[in-house]
Amino acid sequence: MAKGNQKKIRGKPLTHSLLEHYQPIDGVVDEMVDASGNPRPVWQDFIEALEELGPEKLGQRFARADQYLRDAGVYYRVYDKAGANEREWPLAHVPLLIEEKEWADISTGLVQRADLFEEVLADIYGSNRLIDKGILPAGLVAASPEYLRPVVGTRPASGHFLHMLAFELGRGPDGRWWVLGDRTQAPSGAGFALENRVATTRALSDIYGEMHVHRLAGFFRRFRDALIGMAKVSGGRVAILTPGPLNETYYEHAYIARYLGIMLLEGEDLTVSGGRLMVRTVSGLKPVGVLWRRLDAAFADPLELRPDSQIGTPGLVEAIRRGAVSAVNALGSGLLETRALQSFLPRIARELRGEELLLPSVATWWCGQENERRHVLANLDRMVVGPALSTRLAFEDDDSTRLGSTLSDEERAELVARIESDGGGFVGQEAVTLSTTPVYVGGWLEPRPASLRVYLARTPEGWTVMPGGFARVGFSLDPTAIAMQRGGQAADVWVVSDRPVERETLLPQEHDSFTRTMPGSLPSRAAENLTWLGRYIERSEDTVRILRAYHVRLAETSDPEMPLLADVRDYLEPFGIDVESAIPLGLISTLDSAVYSAGQIRDRFSPDGWLALKDLSKTIHQFAKTVAPGDDATRAMTVILRKLAGFSGLLHENMYRFTGWRFLEIGRRLERGIQIARTLACLTRTGAPDGALDMMLEIGDSVMTHRRQYPVQAGRRTVIDLLALDPLNPRSILFQLERLKAEIGLLPTVGGEGHMSPAAKEILQLNTAIAVMEPSDMTANALDDLAGEIGGLYNSLAKAYFG
Repeated sequence: MAKGNQKKIRGKPLTHSLLEHYQPIDGVVDEMVDASGNPRPVWQDFIEALEELGPEKLGQRFARADQYLRDAGVYYRVYDKAGANEREWPLAHVPLLIEEKEWADISTGLVQRADLFEEVLADIYGSNRLIDKGILPAGLVAASPEYLRPVVGTRPASGHFLHMLAFELGRGPDGRWWVLGDRTQAPSGAGFALENRVATTRALSDIYGEMHVHRLAGFFRRFRDALIGMAKVSGGRVAILTPGPLNETYYEHAYIARYLGIMLLEGEDLTVSGGRLMVRTVSGLKPVGVLWRRLDAAFADPLELRPDSQIGTPGLVEAIRRGAVSAVNALGSGLLETRALQSFLPRIARELRGEELLLPSVATWWCGQENERRHVLANLDRMVVGPALSTRLAFEDDDSTRLGSTLSDEERAELVARIESDGGGFVGQEAVTLSTTPVYVGGWLEPRPASLRVYLARTPEGWTVMPGGFARVGFSLDPTAIAMQRGGQAADVWVVSDRPVERETLLPQEHDSFTRTMPGSLPSRAAENLTWLGRYIERSEDTVRILRAYHVRLAETSDPEMPLLADVRDYLEPFGIDVESAIPLGLISTLDSAVYSAGQIRDRFSPDGWLALKDLSKTIHQFAKTVAPGDDATRAMTVILRKLAGFSGLLHENMYRFTGWRFLEIGRRLERGIQIARTLACLTRTGAPDGALDMMLEIGDSVMTHRRQYPVQAGRRTVIDLLALDPLNPRSILFQLERLKAEIGLLPTVGGEGHMSPAAKEILQLNTAIAVMEPSDMTANALDDLAGEIGGLYNSLAKAYFG
C-alpha cells in the first residue's frame, strides 16, 4: 500500500495505518492483501480491529503474549555450534487467517492423502504390489534407513499403521496449496499450536471473541478418546514415549501429556515381559496398550533396530509383532517422509485408489531414473537438489541441499558430475516460492514467507483435521529462514467462519461416562525424580538458613576467624559449600539439580510450580554475580528463603495427595531429618563455641518457639528436646520421622497386601527408638549415626520402588 494513502476505519481517518508501508512482493501471493493491495475479505475486520487499537496498545498486547509464553516456560531447543540451548518460543503475533471454505478444501485433500498413505504402508510392509508392478523402485525403498525389515509382515494391533499425521503446505504463485512435506514418523508441533492459540488469544481476546474462529480442543478430545478406546481393547494404558528432556520438542511432549492426562515415558521406563509391553511403576509392572511414540522408530528397540540406541526399549518390536501394543504411528511409517517418494505419489494414487491427488506434492524428480535425471540437469537453475533419502524439507536441510540458481560454475559442474555418477542418491524439486503473511515489526505490518503445518488424527469415525495448526513464518524474506532451527517464527492459524462456531472444550459432556484413574500408575522414574526434587529443595533451604546465620554474625563482627564462624566453615566445607563466596557454587549446584529433577517430570509439574522454580533459579544466579558477604548476603539469603518457601508452599497446597506427592514429601522429610541431625551434632557437641546453641535455634527456625516453651535460657538439653524430640515441632527430627512413617505406610504395597515393606519396617523401628529417647541420649555421635540411618531409608525405598 503506497505511503500517503490515508485510510479510514469506520469513517474516522487514521494518523497511523499498519498497512501504510506494506508492500506485497511481485509474483508472490500475499495471504492478507490481493493483487490491488486491498485486504482480502477474511482479513478485513481483523485489520480494522488492529488499526483501532493502534501501535502503542498493540505493542502492549503482544508483549503480554510473550510474557505468557515466558511464564509458561515454553521453549524450543536449538542445536548450533555452541551446543544445545533452550530458546524462548518465537511467536509471530499476527495469526494467519484462512476462510472456512478454503480450509474444507484443504482438509478434503489431506484426508485423501492420509488414506493413500495408509494403503501405501500396508502394501510396502505387506503384499508389495507396488514394487512387483514396478510402480515403486525396490532399490529406493530398500536403501532408505526408514524401511525397517524387522516389522515387515507385521499387522498393527489397531488395524492401522497411521494415527497422527502432519503435512507441511505452501501456497504457490498460482494460488494453489502444495504439499511441501509429509510428517508420518512422529509429527511434532501440535502442542505448540495450542500454546500459540493461548498466547495469541491472550493478546487479541476481544478480536478473537468477535470473529467466528474454530476451536482446537475438539480435535484433541477426539484423538484422546480414540487412544483410550484403543487401549481398552488391549487392557493396557496409554502412554507417550519421548526421547527425553534433551529432545528439541520435549516441552511439547510434556505439555501434551499434561493436557491430555496421558503418562509421559522414556524408554527406560518400559520393559517387555511375557511378550507384553510394561511400564515400571511404584506398584510393579503395569501393561501399556497404546504407545504414542515421539522418537524416531529406529531408536525404539536396540535389540532389533539400532543397537546403539540408549533411548529405546529392548523387545518392543516383538511386543508389537505379537499385537500386544499399538504403536502410534507404526514403526517404519517414517519411510513415507522420504523426499524421493513424492515423485511416485501421483502414479501410486492412480494405482491404489484410481484417483488424482487433490493436493499435489511440490514437483519432484528422482534422479535414479534416466528421463527424470535428464530433466533435472536440463532445468538445474529452477531446481532444489538434495539427498533422495532425506526426510527433511528442502528449506530445513543443511548444505547438502542446493539451489541450482545460486551455484557457481565450479559448484554446478561438481553437482552435475555427482548426479551423473550417482543419480539414485539425488532428488530434484521445483524451487518453492512461498506466499507471504503479515508480521508485526516495529509498529508496522510487513510481509514474510510462510508455510502451513496441518494435523490429522484418526478416530473411530475416520480422520479429523485440526481446524488450524501453526504457520512457520520467516524472520526475513529468505524462504529458508522459516525453519525453526534457523530462527523462524510460529504463528497461530485461525480458520474463520461466517457464522458462529461450536465452543468445544476438552471437558466431558454431561451425559458422558467417566472413570477415575486407579492408584499405582506412577512410573518409577517419576517417583525417583519427585523424591530428589524434594530432597534438593530441602537441602537448599537448610544451606540457605545456615549461610544466613553465618553472614548475620559476620556482618556484626567483621571477624571471619571468630570460633563459631570457623566452626560453621569447617562444617560446610565437606558438602562443597565455600562461605568465602556470598552465594557458594555448592548452593547453586544443589538448586540446579532441583531444576533438573523437575525438568525430568515436566508433565507432572504445574506451570505455576515450574515458573516459581525457574524464578528461584534465576534469582540465585543473579545474586551470585552481585552479592557481597556480610549484610548484603544476609538480605539475599532472606529473599531466597522466601522464594523457597513460596515454591514449597505451592507444591504442598496445590498438588493432589496421591503417590507422586507422597514421594515428594518423603524426599523433603528425609532431607530435613538428615540436615537437622547433622547440624545439631555440630552445634550442640561438647565444646561447641559460644553462641552455637542460639545459632542452632535460628537455623531451625525455632527461636520464638523455644522462648515460649522453655522458661530458661537456651541450653543443650532444651535445644535437643525442641529440635530432635518434640513431635509437634515441624523442624524436629521426630516430626520428620512421624511424617515419614505415615507417608511410607501409604505407599503401594510391595510383596502383596498385608506385607510391610523393608522401608516401612525401618522407619517404624527408627521412629519408636527416637520417640523414647531423652535429650541426654542425643550425643554428637548418636546424632551423626541417626543422620546416617535416616539416609539409609532412601536406599530401602530405592530398592523397592525405583529399581
